[in-house]
Amino acid sequence: MTRIHASAIVDSKAEIASDVEIGPYSVIGPNVKIGAGSKIASHTVIEGYTTIGKENIFAHFAAIGGAPQDMKYRGEPTQLIIGDRNTIREFTTIHTGTSQDEGITRIGNDNWIMAYVHIAHDCQIGSNTIFASNAQIAGHVRVDDWAIMGGMSGVHQFVRVGQHAMLGGASALVQDIPPFVIAAGDKASPHGINVEGLKRRGFSSETISALRQAYKVLYKDGLSFEEAKVEIQKMATASASDAATAEKLTEFYDFIAASTRGIIR
Repeated sequence: MTRIHASAIVDSKAEIASDVEIGPYSVIGPNVKIGAGSKIASHTVIEGYTTIGKENIFAHFAAIGGAPQDMKYRGEPTQLIIGDRNTIREFTTIHTGTSQDEGITRIGNDNWIMAYVHIAHDCQIGSNTIFASNAQIAGHVRVDDWAIMGGMSGVHQFVRVGQHAMLGGASALVQDIPPFVIAAGDKASPHGINVEGLKRRGFSSETISALRQAYKVLYKDGLSFEEAKVEIQKMATASASDAATAEKLTEFYDFIAASTRGIIR
């Protein structure tokens, strides 16, 4: 049975699963859908065309599905789609998309989003990410699976953060971070492969060693960007007998080859 506190305001048109909990003074708008097992704490506002999956937790004073902070926005019905089992802590703000992009902000599954985080319009957030407190993500940013965003970090619009990458605390990111790489500083620069994170996620020592070598080629060997791409592509081809290593080297190459913002250097 849905448990809605008497002081909460839930629009009659909202679609709320039968076991959702909604705390005191929270407000749920007419175009909101909330999946089974989700819990909304007190003073949280969920509005806009927002679809939320199963077993999500929203802490006090979260502001979800608000209009994008984009001066070109004219009230068009854009969306926010949130997956399953995400934890979204106090005072987090997540906005809907804009017509200048595909009109959808997306959050995947199993993400841990700490207090005071801002995720702007049209962001595409993967699964199993961590956003530490006060991470501020501008519009049109993509954060891939398993990435970690440090506390008080800021990310420029249209930047991409690769899978298993890590951005250090109080960093300013204005270019893409390749997969598996640690970056930090103002402005953020590369600081090696996320070795400990990869070990925790079951990467073999052979794969980690190969990724460290690819990092060396890109950042330490004095090659031009184009020369480094060629060498990393050769490494991926030469690793064909080790499928896992070849896959990760290919992902590393594909990311840097497709970058439109430029890779941190």
